[in-house]
Amino acid sequence: MPSLESDPLSTEKGRAGEDQAVTFLQNQGYDILARNVRGGRGELDIVAQKDDIVAFVEVKAHREPASSLQAMSHDKCARLRSAAMAWLSKHPKASVLPCRFDLIMVSPAKFSKPWASIEHIKDAFR
Repeated sequence: MPSLESDPLSTEKGRAGEDQAVTFLQNQGYDILARNVRGGRGELDIVAQKDDIVAFVEVKAHREPASSLQAMSHDKCARLRSAAMAWLSKHPKASVLPCRFDLIMVSPAKFSKPWASIEHIKDAFR
């Protein structure tokens, strides 16, 4: 039977991917409002703002972009919506701004930084 504990290598990989995503977003002019926020039925990897838009950013660190997309199941999206609603209820100034759900896919590069290939899909789901 598989262990219910999280795989430390997977957690480490995910954290490295999130760090790369934060750096990427900051370089694109986003302000990072929060990271790894639990609420509702889920967890938000990154809450960021650029201009007047709040982006709830899910980060997927996989070798293949297709597996990142497959990980975004209907249930996963519902849990992210729930977490976003919980976060917005605690941040009334942000709750009046337009919001969207973004996906950042971080994949390893063959001969450079370990997680150097980044694809940002804005408004990935509703």
